[in-house]
Formats: sequence, C-alpha cells, structure tokens
Amino acid sequence: MIKLKTFYLTDAGKVRSHNEDSVTILKNQNNEYLMMVADGMGGHRKGEIASMLAISSLGKRFSACASIGTKIDAINWLNDNVNEINKLIIEYTLEHEDSSGMGTTLVAAILTKEFLIIGNIGDSSGYVMKNNKLHKITKDHTLVNLLVQAGDLTEEEAMSHPQKNVLMRALGANDKAEIDIFDVMDEDISGIMLCSDGLTTMLSNELIEKILQEDIDVEEKVKKLVNRCNIRGGNDNISIALLEKEEKGDTK
Repeated sequence: MIKLKTFYLTDAGKVRSHNEDSVTILKNQNNEYLMMVADGMGGHRKGEIASMLAISSLGKRFSACASIGTKIDAINWLNDNVNEINKLIIEYTLEHEDSSGMGTTLVAAILTKEFLIIGNIGDSSGYVMKNNKLHKITKDHTLVNLLVQAGDLTEEEAMSHPQKNVLMRALGANDKAEIDIFDVMDEDISGIMLCSDGLTTMLSNELIEKILQEDIDVEEKVKKLVNRCNIRGGNDNISIALLEKEEKGDTK
C-alpha cells in the first residue's frame, strides 16, 4: 500500500523585505491532491496579493470538487480556472491604481490514483523524483529560455544573462492566460516537488536531488532546502511544495 506524505513552506529569504510567494497542498473528498506554488510580482506589496489570489481562488475551487474527474476533465478544469483567475487579477489591477504591473507565476500539480498532470505559467517549476533521480517537467516562460531553445544562448550563458528574470508569460499579464500542461507518466515516480525560482537560482539541481535522496522526513527535506538557500544568501523568496510516496512498512 502506498502512503503519501506532504509538506510545504515559504520563506522570505535574506534579502527581500517581504514575501510575495504563496504555496499550498490540498486534498479533496476523493483523496486527490492539488499542489501549487505562485511567485508574485508588482510594487507596493501587490505581488503577494496576486499570488494569494491565484492560490486561494484555485484552492477553493478544487476543495469544492468531490472529484476532479478524468484526466481530460482535470486538464479542462485547470485551463478554465486559470483563465478565470487571470481575469480576477486583471480586474483587481483595474480597480486599484497602485497595482499596475501586478501578476504572478503559477505551477500546479494534480495527482489522483489514475494520473498526474503538472501545469505552469512563468518560471516556477515542477519536478518529479523517478528512480531516485530528479527530473524537471515544466519549461520556464522566460526570455532567456526562449533564446536557449532558439540556439541563440547556451545554458551556461543563460544562467548569468542580465535579462534572465524577464518573464514572457504570467497571470495578470494578458487577457488570456496560456498555461502549459504536462501529462506525466507516474510509474516509478516517488515524489513531486514544486518550487519558486528562489530555490532553483540558489541551488543546483544536483544539490536539490542529493537532499531529496536523503533518508529523512519530507518536512526535514523541505526545511533543509530552504536553509541551504538562505545560507547561500537567500536572494529571493523561497517556496517549496513536496509530496513523497512511501510504501507501507517504510521505517521513516
């Protein structure tokens, strides 16, 4: 029998004066999971409003569902609701003059007994652990990632590019939200991790993988990842949502 363990955490880091990230993990009546991380942007603390709107609105809609349904149902649900939340954020900016430019990234995972889908808009990321190795599922919607895909930049050049944080997509940026949705084959997957770029810009995939491989509880892994980011400077807000599958009888 498979047992699922979850933990999520957000931290302001060591440089930012406040936290514009939002994160949660929810379970509905049918024991289906929704994991979400949003990284807000905008002046006058409006980024945290955008990320909170995204997470709370999507979370309420998920909790109201007895079941998310089939995989196609879930994909349609995520697409439709992300677009509704995009409208909410745009309406907020129209009603509040000081919130111009407000928006948020979003990465979300829906896990049921039958399937796993991960969707993202922006540069918050979704990963899975498979055969004890970390695999990135999502693709960042950034200017430099587009340049890398076009062959105009190398991966190494992208890491230090002065415009590496320029987003090409975000909730609140356009009238229609374009979210990429990935159908993930969940055989042999032992874990799912969603995070804001406050984690991935501070720690390499190799170090993240090493910590996730450790024989410690899911809560300790998340806290250790956050602590490592802060030890290295904590240049941004850090948010992590982690789910791990454990076989019944596991000693952890």
